Amino acid sequence: MTFSIIVVCYNAGEKLGKTIASIRRQTEDDYEIIVQDGLSTDGSVERLSAGADLKIFRERDAGIYDAMNRAVSHAAGKYLFFLNCGDYFADEGVLAAVKREIAGNGGMAACRTDHGKRGHGNRETGSREAEKKRPRPMIFYGNIMERATGAHVMSNPAIDDFACFRNVPCHQACFYDRRLLAKRGFRTCYRVRADYEHFLWCYYRADAATVYMPLTVASYEGEGFSESAENRRRSAAEHAHIVKKYMSRGQILKYRLVLLLTLAPLRTYLASHEATAGLYQAIKSGMYQMRNLV
Repeated sequence: MTFSIIVVCYNAGEKLGKTIASIRRQTEDDYEIIVQDGLSTDGSVERLSAGADLKIFRERDAGIYDAMNRAVSHAAGKYLFFLNCGDYFADEGVLAAVKREIAGNGGMAACRTDHGKRGHGNRETGSREAEKKRPRPMIFYGNIMERATGAHVMSNPAIDDFACFRNVPCHQACFYDRRLLAKRGFRTCYRVRADYEHFLWCYYRADAATVYMPLTVASYEGEGFSESAENRRRSAAEHAHIVKKYMSRGQILKYRLVLLLTLAPLRTYLASHEATAGLYQAIKSGMYQMRNLV
């Protein structure tokens, strides 16, 4: 089986059924759906239509990332994808397109595509020749559509140290090689940034190959758990703690200066408001594309 689509929920109401329906509309049927429910009491799980594609696990959890970790233990797919309640696949052809991308890039798993060191967190393992031959787990990622602003958000096509500091793709855009989650789950000590920390672990410690797919993967609801004022403050604190684990002090100071000089707070404001988000994302996408051509 190629894909395990993981949906974690707790009293999600109608959102759960709509998210499951978006999965079942896929033209590609090489998938399973894992619903990890934290003992909902609103009847949302009971209203789901049964099917061979659907596996439901109901147990108390310690939060969203603990639920995601529990779901991984039940997943059989080679690639794992986490779709939040209220989020949908962008269209019915997403899984088919991703499967083609995986097939077309399969050879990358057997060789290194970046021969330089990866920041502060890089660790040399074995001889250079052995490292070149070592199979690599992979993360395939694409773009998202943000429904709160109506903007199409392009992910950074080139993951490097600065991208890891500033702008990794959100988990609704990422298909993870199952080995990455089986080896090491999300760190639940992080309330809102555990997926960010895990992406950096995959990149720096697990030597994952990151493959950009030029397609829109998910329609992202936004305005969720991590978007409250309290959790935005927590997010900033967790980001500061996480980057110290994977980057040098010099890197962190340099990247903070770059963000200051490029007016990062203003750009964040423009990206988060419906009137300006579309124009901002279009300019950002153009810059990414120009960078790719250089």
